[in-house]
Amino acid sequence: MIELKHVSKTFNRGTVNEKRALDGLNLKLNEGDFVTIIGGNGAGKSTMLNAVAGVFPVDCGKIEIDGTDITMEPEYKRAKYIGRVFQDPMKGTCAGMQIEENLALAKRRGQHRGLGWQLNAEERTLYRQQLQSLGLGLETRLSDKVGLLSGGQRQAVTLLMATLQKPKLLLLDEHTAALDPATAAKVLKLTCEIVEENHLTALMVTHNMKDAINIGNRLIMMDSGRIIYDVSGEEKMKLTVEDLLHKFEEASGTEFANDRMMLSN
Repeated sequence: MIELKHVSKTFNRGTVNEKRALDGLNLKLNEGDFVTIIGGNGAGKSTMLNAVAGVFPVDCGKIEIDGTDITMEPEYKRAKYIGRVFQDPMKGTCAGMQIEENLALAKRRGQHRGLGWQLNAEERTLYRQQLQSLGLGLETRLSDKVGLLSGGQRQAVTLLMATLQKPKLLLLDEHTAALDPATAAKVLKLTCEIVEENHLTALMVTHNMKDAINIGNRLIMMDSGRIIYDVSGEEKMKLTVEDLLHKFEEASGTEFANDRMMLSN
């Protein structure tokens, strides 16, 4: 479904702030894989997601989705393949627009757009059904401005928008980190349900090691822009947090340094 071949990215090249964020990264995902990604600060987790999404060009390497080379395609052209939910709940929606208008934009992602703008009854019925599945009571608030919603509600709407067109790849960049624990758990549960029901292929960066172990069918650990540990299936299910810490120290030669991850365990 997706393959990264020898992908490298260096920021601020030739300056005192030079940072090699991705170092010959290789990753191959099969259709339906739900991969959790963990790693220390500056390991390259979010940079990898940004590279796949086309936020910036990579220095070298190739990125393919479903056999299509998208390495040189701009971010807006990759939108037809990729859905994304950010860490900041404010980023995935337009606060000044109604809920139904946000959903309509998502429904038309990757399609040719003319000057006309119309929401018909059939489309509104679809949005009500989709919102009802979230269990947040938003199906009766289609005309409400998204800016009136709580952070958790906005993140749930963003998740729905990102998956409305059933993307070939769903990118989740610590999408529950900014929420309170109860809301984060609800959004995470919704995420798992949506990914499973729609048979989506997903990459999820998380700072919570327990979530990384319990969610999805595969786990990868990154350090210094490389994948240093890749585990799936039954072996993944048997992992403990202590196992992950040991694997990190064994593969990288250093202690795990991420305060949020340590505190979340």
